[in-house]
Amino acid sequence: METETGERDLQALRRTCEFLRSALDAVPEPLFVKDRQHRWVALNSAFCRFMGHPAEALLGRSDHEFVPAHEADSFWRNDEQVFRSGIPDETEETLTDRTGLARVLVTKKATFSGAGETFLVAIIRDITDRKRLESQLLLAERMASVGTLAAGVAHEINNPLAYVTSNLAFVRDLLAQQELSSEQMPELREVVSDALDGAGRVCAIVRDLRTFARGDEEHHGPVDVLRAVEGALRLVRNELTHRARVVCTLERVPPIHGNEVRLGQVVLNLLVNALQALPPRPVEENRVRVSLRTGRVGQVELEVTDNGMGMAPEVQRRIFDPFFTTRSVGEGTGLGLSICLTLVQAMGGRIEVSSAQDWGSTFRVVLPALSVGTVAAPESPVLGAVVPSLVRRRLLLIDDEPSVGNSVSRLVRDVYEVHAVQDAREALRRLSTGERFDAILCDLMMPGMSGMDFVVELERLAPELVLRTGLMTGGAFTAQAREFVGRHSRGLLEKPFERERLCTFVEHLFP
Repeated sequence: METETGERDLQALRRTCEFLRSALDAVPEPLFVKDRQHRWVALNSAFCRFMGHPAEALLGRSDHEFVPAHEADSFWRNDEQVFRSGIPDETEETLTDRTGLARVLVTKKATFSGAGETFLVAIIRDITDRKRLESQLLLAERMASVGTLAAGVAHEINNPLAYVTSNLAFVRDLLAQQELSSEQMPELREVVSDALDGAGRVCAIVRDLRTFARGDEEHHGPVDVLRAVEGALRLVRNELTHRARVVCTLERVPPIHGNEVRLGQVVLNLLVNALQALPPRPVEENRVRVSLRTGRVGQVELEVTDNGMGMAPEVQRRIFDPFFTTRSVGEGTGLGLSICLTLVQAMGGRIEVSSAQDWGSTFRVVLPALSVGTVAAPESPVLGAVVPSLVRRRLLLIDDEPSVGNSVSRLVRDVYEVHAVQDAREALRRLSTGERFDAILCDLMMPGMSGMDFVVELERLAPELVLRTGLMTGGAFTAQAREFVGRHSRGLLEKPFERERLCTFVEHLFP
């Protein structure tokens, strides 16, 4: 009799286990249970497919046996925090799959007790595709903003270019003379100084456009708010000055933790919004005020105010809704302010708005400042003035533009012995014959053999030189190139560059 009872109990236990297994497998999202030693003790079939291993290969083992060590360590810390606190948590994590692709995951975790032990249960949602679409949407909105300002940006570039080219033509004609008088020298110096100033203005606007358009939105760190605001103002300056009187009160404020591209997008969207709110009336009657200041302890405040048409209360309640717009068809997507809100909240801040019809609107962005102890050190060392040494060190410069090599050679010939080539394959040939260089500076994007291909080949030919190789770019930059620079080189020098920045970059390549 006892045997029959035991057999019935065993069958009931098996049915219960099969029921629970079927219930877990019915959950479409990957699900796992870990014990207090962070080992998997229960899984569903979706998790096995996600990991690419059968259940018997996973049970009783941990993340450290299947994923990169730094990711496994991060998972362990996040799981341990839930184990210790007992508070359910939702965390965004990154996992590199077997193909090398980084997947973005949202993992919901909670603890429970059973059989005298504590366990952790988690459900995973893969949001990689959603994050990619969000990045594309942000970039599209930024490009729409730049498109709106295209004429103004062209004006900001063409104005200084006009006197740069005319001044250089004047210098060329002056130098064509047999001799220069002492009276001509002050004017020559002034003309060259003006040309350099104009080139600097062009560099600034191109740098702002490149910063605004690049796709590295996932990089977060200390952000110079003043620089982001000034960059956005430069992009929209022509439109602003032709539509309104602009008053800027910009203070030096503490850095925030965020992303410079995204903060610049917020500022530019608010400025474009202010422009669109201004009615067609004389310039002197329209006003746009931009202020940046340190607010209450631990806060940075940015305000953009216009005296435009303003908004009714029912419009104010909807301005941050996606695709809501009061503009005519074709004049806007209705995403600008919605994206602003999303980006500001992602940086831990908030947006406040006050408006009255026929009086104008004020948008106020409040962001948490970084505390002094959390400000990161500069990514590259800042060196003092470079003092020419008795023995000049040899620099191999690779750039498909001969003018770049010529100009760099002239710029630093008193400091370095520069050997310029236009083809990375020629550089490899010279290295393979035993020619020695103290440092190498190579353009990132070149026809034939790119800078990336050169570094890969250099790792095989002369691996000791890889750590003395730096890359430079004029702005042609892909996601693959950005990832490569982070993994394979000593940094990236952006063109155009002046002597001091070039020497600083080259100096940190030397052993």
